[in-house]
Amino acid sequence: MTTTFTGRPAAELPDDEGVDALTIGRRIRQLRSDRGMRLEELAAAVDRAPSQLSMIENGRREPKLTLLQAIARALGASIDALLESEPLDERATLEISLERAMRGQTFQALGIPPFRIGKTVPTEALKAMLALQGEIERLRDERAATPEEARRANVALRRLMRTQNNYFAELEDQARALLEAVDHPGGPLTQRTASDIAAHLGFTLHYVPDLPQTTRSVADIKNGRLYLSSRLASKGDPRTAVLQALSSRILGHREPTSYAEFLRQRVETNYLTGALLIPESHAVPFLQEAKKDRAISIEDLRDAYSVSYETAAHRFTNLATVHLGIPVHFLKVHESGTITKAYENDDVNFPTDRLGSIEGQMCCRRWTSRVVFDVDDHFNPYYQYTDTGNGTYWCTARVELSSEGAHSVSVGVRFDDTKWFLGRDTPNRGVSKHSVEVCCRRAPAELEAAWRENSWPNVRTPRTLLATLPTGAFPGVDTTDVYEFLEAHAPR
Repeated sequence: MTTTFTGRPAAELPDDEGVDALTIGRRIRQLRSDRGMRLEELAAAVDRAPSQLSMIENGRREPKLTLLQAIARALGASIDALLESEPLDERATLEISLERAMRGQTFQALGIPPFRIGKTVPTEALKAMLALQGEIERLRDERAATPEEARRANVALRRLMRTQNNYFAELEDQARALLEAVDHPGGPLTQRTASDIAAHLGFTLHYVPDLPQTTRSVADIKNGRLYLSSRLASKGDPRTAVLQALSSRILGHREPTSYAEFLRQRVETNYLTGALLIPESHAVPFLQEAKKDRAISIEDLRDAYSVSYETAAHRFTNLATVHLGIPVHFLKVHESGTITKAYENDDVNFPTDRLGSIEGQMCCRRWTSRVVFDVDDHFNPYYQYTDTGNGTYWCTARVELSSEGAHSVSVGVRFDDTKWFLGRDTPNRGVSKHSVEVCCRRAPAELEAAWRENSWPNVRTPRTLLATLPTGAFPGVDTTDVYEFLEAHAPR
């Protein structure tokens, strides 16, 4: 059993952060000062060097039990008096608080080195420094996107998307003008055309092996250079990385000052990228012809433009209601069952929290988005009709892999609109009553009775659902790493 300098087993100590070396050291100093004893005198009384005792008083060294007992005797006090968690006066309290603050993350992040708090430092100065430190931490916490702020921002953005049927005419116009500027003939966007767009915007492309790990690309605006990973080809669509990086420049994005602004920029960037990869002027006739033939297929849209299934699904939601008159819904669900992205204008009843947020909620296990994970055939699309409290919906879904694990991507429509799609003859059916009953949110009564008190799962949550907007403007990006990278690669 581990024993602390108090002589009591560690397991028996109270859970009190106040009883630490810093508090004890300040209490020793205060008792010594009250008795008019100099540091050298106390050091001689306990047979220790003054420098050693000074480190103890400053909280930089933890005294052993025997030394602590000797100090208590020399001061005419009990050992319990030295171990009181509360300091003796206001000054000692302020000094201890500032000492702790100087050892904390805020001072370190600001690059302020710890300094000795001498007797000549006014008490009011200590109060001012602590007040400033507290305000900095408050602002840092306020700047960080709390889960509630993130949910509110998602809800507000989704309402805007729903109001506009997920169609943004100004972004379509920008994509059209850019494609015309590089004489794009229509159809799939080639890698060469993506490079032409970069050149038109004044950027040269540079593929490097040492791109900062926390970035997809880095733009050197000063020198007109766009850096991308030379390993990208094995991990994803190289056109997407180029277009996403350029979209922020096209849209004139500035450093986001809130999570809502950051989220809006992300949506605009992805929308414009999709509009360039799948041009409206070419894709709409393609989809209208498919509707005429009652053969709309997300897979066909994916293959026609050589994009990912998720990109095709997103782009379909942009164009389906405005150009085809079909309300739709979209879901991206992690293999854990948690919803990470969602959109609807067809009144499907998504699970929501009290703020109306869908992201982070558990998707009903009866829905296509969950059932598809249990389907062995990953080559062909999975289709399913699902009866819900809001009516019957038909969905098509695929499972795609990412660094965060497997995700399902699904697109769905109301029963009456199923006639326009391939896969409408599927025999797969499900029933979801999550909106009116416990449905899949609770285990069957027999299983619950047997296991509720006899199980304890260790939750595995995807990092994307726990991520918040940290102090920096760009979540998860190490700006020092980025700046060092740019400095190393800048033309000389």
